[in-house]
Amino acid sequence: MSGGPSLSSAEVDLGFLEEAEPWRLLSPQFPSKVGGKPAWLSQTGPPSLPGLECEICRLPMAFLLQVYAPISGQDRSFHRMLFLFCCKTRECYTCNDSRCVKVFRCQLPRRNEFYPYDPPPEDEPPSDPEPDQSVLSVPGIKLCWVCGCPGSKACSRCHTVSYCGKHHQTLHWKHTHKRECCSQEASVVTTSTFLFPESELVTEPEEEKNTKDAEEEEEEEEQGIEDCPPLADALAEADLEEMALHETENNKVFQRFKKRIAPEPHQVVRYSRGGSPLWVSSQHIPLDQDIPACTCGAKRTFEFQVMPQLLNSLCVDSTGASIDWGTLAVYTCSASCNHEDQYCSEFIWKQDFSSDQMKPT
Repeated sequence: MSGGPSLSSAEVDLGFLEEAEPWRLLSPQFPSKVGGKPAWLSQTGPPSLPGLECEICRLPMAFLLQVYAPISGQDRSFHRMLFLFCCKTRECYTCNDSRCVKVFRCQLPRRNEFYPYDPPPEDEPPSDPEPDQSVLSVPGIKLCWVCGCPGSKACSRCHTVSYCGKHHQTLHWKHTHKRECCSQEASVVTTSTFLFPESELVTEPEEEKNTKDAEEEEEEEEQGIEDCPPLADALAEADLEEMALHETENNKVFQRFKKRIAPEPHQVVRYSRGGSPLWVSSQHIPLDQDIPACTCGAKRTFEFQVMPQLLNSLCVDSTGASIDWGTLAVYTCSASCNHEDQYCSEFIWKQDFSSDQMKPT
């Protein structure tokens, strides 16, 4: 995925899940992917606790997805990645509350200390020994066995496994490490149950015909509403306004959402840097003043959104409280300002379905 300031709202790339060979999802391949552990771009300064804690329950968040989104013509953003994390505590997903999700941006120039100048080969690299994913290659930063984020703590008995904090150390101990600690036998469990299922995120442009059809249908709907005679002269004007606000507008937005995604129902991401989100409801849509400016002073603009269809592949369905969203809209610095090789926070807005809507499956 790539884009620049000239990208219009009509230009949208759709993201879909595909199975991929494990080597394609490692950092040297600059992958867009969902689940597993983060494939960190810069090997220095990845976010760590407490920056990766949920703002509600204060437990470590899980890596959800990353989008490779270089900006053409801007050398400092030749390699550019957006990382999205979410809480796994179901009770934290209250309606329209964004404190359970976070997003970070990292970018590198083409010449950097971590990757070759030329693009990675399309073919699988020579069968070297399996890369050690418990440590970042250049600075030697140890990573948490459970989540793949920086881990400054180690098992006090064997000193061979690192963790981001006490919570994940306890999870691993109960899961398998209690049996394996200080054992001479190699661990047979290599994947943490804390992680989401891993898939590659592949993209293709949204067909222009689908976009035009949705816009034409929307115009017809609006014209039809305008041409309708009064429902009843006896109804008070205030009652009509309330009906229009709470029923007509919300239904119109939701129908627009369903029609727009209908040709590609399995899309899990919509990318349109500088464009506009496809909202699921007329409620809880941010105003300009709701989107904070970047720390550099530049305005943040929409870049991509995560669709509700992704929830189907995360295996998070449960009765009662559940990990859930209508859409997650990510806003990033319009200048994509330089933070050297560090990771910086960006802004994310969580919108949920209203109570009378049925989310797509």
